[in-house]
Amino acid sequence: MKAQGTAIKKRLVASGGRLAQEFGFNRVAGQVLSCLYLTEGEASLDELERELGLSKAAVSLAATQLERLGLIHRVKKSGDRKRYYRSAEDIGSALQHGISTFARTKMALLEIDLAEVSAELADFPGEEKARFLAVRVARIRDLNQRAERMLDHPLTKLFSKLI
Repeated sequence: MKAQGTAIKKRLVASGGRLAQEFGFNRVAGQVLSCLYLTEGEASLDELERELGLSKAAVSLAATQLERLGLIHRVKKSGDRKRYYRSAEDIGSALQHGISTFARTKMALLEIDLAEVSAELADFPGEEKARFLAVRVARIRDLNQRAERMLDHPLTKLFSKLI
């Protein structure tokens, strides 16, 4: 059963990486998260590197991203300088929080770009192409702001807790 369990875990980790990539996230981060979620207890970066067949740098970067999103947590072992990680206990809530944080970050960056472009377009009020672009940029900004409000809406928060 041990070999079969290892094969099943490997298959699920690969699926987790693909799923993460299909949703626009880092494939390695998806693999690391899946691997840790399917690991009883914690795992060191060295263990993750060996199990996933990835470089230490790739695993370390993915772990840092996942930790920042609250999807994994660092575990300290007294007298050991290695970094150990474990997945969040409530992976559903952690994923909800992580995805929300990711979306908010991307939306904030988009808003900055749109504000800068709007200011640049305002310098060319008589130009037809600039007017057209200004209208489109204003629509995108409105959509971005509505999406932000939707993330904060009480019903969205309620439904996300049911998942």
